[in-house]
Amino acid sequence: MELTLPPKVTERAFARLAEIGAGDQGKALRVAVEGGGCSGFQYEIKLDDVAADDLVLEGAGQKVVVDTVSLPFLTNATIDFSEELIGARFVIENPNATSACGCGTSFSI
Repeated sequence: MELTLPPKVTERAFARLAEIGAGDQGKALRVAVEGGGCSGFQYEIKLDDVAADDLVLEGAGQKVVVDTVSLPFLTNATIDFSEELIGARFVIENPNATSACGCGTSFSI
């Protein structure tokens, strides 16, 4: 039986949230999984308020939240921030995804 662990958030992701002042505005980075996208599921990543049933991951005075429905899809995942030539964005490294599409926001299990 595999151990179910919550997602991890990198120091780089927390640092980016601090840069944009998310915590100062009382907001958290919400990472959710929805049906849709070109591979069956897609990530929704946005600044949002913390809800009562959210899992709250905290670091550097910042918060990342995951709702209870999305949590099983994000077991052992890593939430990171990436700055590349094509742009800067929050990214999810998800070991549960069996395939993903080129956009990086859609995956299948």
